[in-house]
Amino acid sequence: MVAPLLQVVVGFTGIMGFLLKFIGPITIAPCVALIGISFIGSAASRAGLHWGISVFAESQNYGYRARTDLNPEVVNNAQWFRIPYPGQWGVPVVTLAGVFVMFSAVVASVLDSLGDYYEIARLVGAPPPPPHAVNRGIAFDGIGCVLAGVWGAANGNTSFSTNAGLVGITKVGSIFVIQICAVIMIIVGMLGKFTAFISTIPLPIVGGVICVLLGLIVAAGLSNLQYVDLNSSRNLLIIGFSLFMGMLLPLWVDTDENDKLIETGITHLDRVIKVVLTTEAFIGGVFAFILDNLLPGTREERGIIAFTKYYNKQTTDTEGFSSIHIYDFPLGMSFIRKWKWTRYIPVCPTFLYTGLVDGDNDSVL
Repeated sequence: MVAPLLQVVVGFTGIMGFLLKFIGPITIAPCVALIGISFIGSAASRAGLHWGISVFAESQNYGYRARTDLNPEVVNNAQWFRIPYPGQWGVPVVTLAGVFVMFSAVVASVLDSLGDYYEIARLVGAPPPPPHAVNRGIAFDGIGCVLAGVWGAANGNTSFSTNAGLVGITKVGSIFVIQICAVIMIIVGMLGKFTAFISTIPLPIVGGVICVLLGLIVAAGLSNLQYVDLNSSRNLLIIGFSLFMGMLLPLWVDTDENDKLIETGITHLDRVIKVVLTTEAFIGGVFAFILDNLLPGTREERGIIAFTKYYNKQTTDTEGFSSIHIYDFPLGMSFIRKWKWTRYIPVCPTFLYTGLVDGDNDSVL
């Protein structure tokens, strides 16, 4: 309940939205691709339990974990109907240590969400999310986590990369559909027997789903490189080095022999640093971000011009308002646009911002 307040602050102050004007396709590609690559171990451990269809009955045989009747007691013991309520597990206990440890999860969530936002937009053919949309998404992810803690949920809320892959496969990206699904999830979340039945899905099936969805995420992330000059040794160095370090550094930090590598004298800070350094998308994205903005290169070479032209809808109208109306609020926009002060609110669709540089006249959108 406490740690996600950092995420709320990051969203409502517009910190991430400000950083977007320094982010181009060279940064986006490895960051998003590494989100999918980071699930390789999870997919292998699940899919490897059975690569075909199990017909064996004994637990020591290969494929036993693919059976659908392994945990019948889960369904039998589940309640038919149960409404969660605030404080259902007792009075919340907040410790400084716990908050610091969860800060690392918040940082990882913010970075993963940024990649997911771009990926969803890419998969549905929409312009990339403007700063106000990114700010709003991160802020309400944090609010969702706070509410999850209030209601005693076993997990927080964040953008989930496999859902981005699901959008790519189903071709369904309607906001209204998502809202309907949210209502359905709230209802079935109170049906104990149904959720218990879902938990009996064999892990090999889950692994297969991960292989398909996350494979699509990797491919879609790399597709952003179509705007970049891939004949440029500068770009090849940045892309290759960022991807390589994004996979190498987390693997090195997470080994047993390097368990005591990070010792600042503050145990909780050590944990935060380790979690951040073992987040593949963060490492790859940071390397790509720094190198792309540090090493000399033209905007055409970096793919900024082609990237901007493809998303030509990312412009501003005569009054300075963003014209990416698909990221507007569903209601009340005509009223909001009447108030000039709303352009200073980082999560409002009328928020004034500086974004990508236009390739034709060097004006900042």
